[in-house]
Amino acid sequence: MEPRSPRGRPADAALPFARPAAPQRVAGISTQAADRRRHGSADAAISPPGLPPVEIMVVDSRWRRLVPGVERLVRRAARIAAEAGGDAGSVVLDNDHRVRRLNARHRGRNKPTNVLTFETPPGIPGGDIVVALQTVRREARAAGRHPAHHLAHLVVHGALHLAGHDHHGVGEARRMEMEEARLLHRLGVPNPWKPRATPPMPAPSGTGGR
Repeated sequence: MEPRSPRGRPADAALPFARPAAPQRVAGISTQAADRRRHGSADAAISPPGLPPVEIMVVDSRWRRLVPGVERLVRRAARIAAEAGGDAGSVVLDNDHRVRRLNARHRGRNKPTNVLTFETPPGIPGGDIVVALQTVRREARAAGRHPAHHLAHLVVHGALHLAGHDHHGVGEARRMEMEEARLLHRLGVPNPWKPRATPPMPAPSGTGGR
């Protein structure tokens, strides 16, 4: 059994999200997205005026079966997080196999995790959020929650991390949880931190050193 933090979260989840200085992001996907953001040619229709555009990439098509209308859900979650200062330039919906490889490369942990985030190089707005399908499905089932709700939580969580939020200590973790709950409420998603009769929601665990 993994050691637990004072709030009952996996101890690994107390680390900040992966933010390599020069991230080797998802090959052939995020590099193109960064180029479009650099030159201001990302799809403007993805986000309302005044908010940065967010590119959504469904790398594994099984996401569309797991969460019908997944692009719309992710866009809404990223938009609401952006209104609160969240900073996501792209959301990549991938699978455990590729997320495990990213996790091993950037964090030295050869196992899948639910979500990873990556900063863009200096001068390029936004960052990348990469989510693993099988892990999200497994965690949602174990917690008795809808996969769409868990996915929305991970997108909000990742966007807040890219904006500088962290959960090193109990106080920081509590403030971040409250902000996540507030934003998720606007999406109609139940508070993932509220005690339930079923097992608690797995904490976002894709983390790494700054």
